[in-house]
Amino acid sequence: MTDAQSISKVTEIINDSKIGMVTTINEAGALVSRPLAVQEVKDDGDMWFFTGLGTSQVAHVQADPRVNVAFGKKTEWVSVAGTAEVVTDRAKIHEMWNQVVEAWFPDGPDTPEVCLLRVDSDSAEYWTSPGGTAATVLQWVKSKVTNSRMSVGESGTVEL
Repeated sequence: MTDAQSISKVTEIINDSKIGMVTTINEAGALVSRPLAVQEVKDDGDMWFFTGLGTSQVAHVQADPRVNVAFGKKTEWVSVAGTAEVVTDRAKIHEMWNQVVEAWFPDGPDTPEVCLLRVDSDSAEYWTSPGGTAATVLQWVKSKVTNSRMSVGESGTVEL
């Protein structure tokens, strides 16, 4: 695949998945993950998430902006490494606001706690397994019968 095709594949998996496991580094240096709904993913892999200023992810990003965001659905996965920043720009919050976010912030986009996390994506690794679960099982059986390594799809790494 070309870089453009790989980047397209990464953004397709993210858009289809919707929920990413955002991993940050806590005060003790341990990795901490939590699910966040991606609001937007740019063509270059940069992502936006709504969150609250008082959350652990905001505290972690302010102390160490290195993050990883992993997405998966059935037979496709992507892991994106990058740096995050906390964005409190009310105009940007209003621009990205939607009804789904209201479930977490019922008082609307002017709620003082509301902020955005913008992830500046550096690189991504993706895996796909065409044909779904049945094809994966078939490849597993084939690898057992032929005593060979299982191969069920494609993977790639791309700089974003």
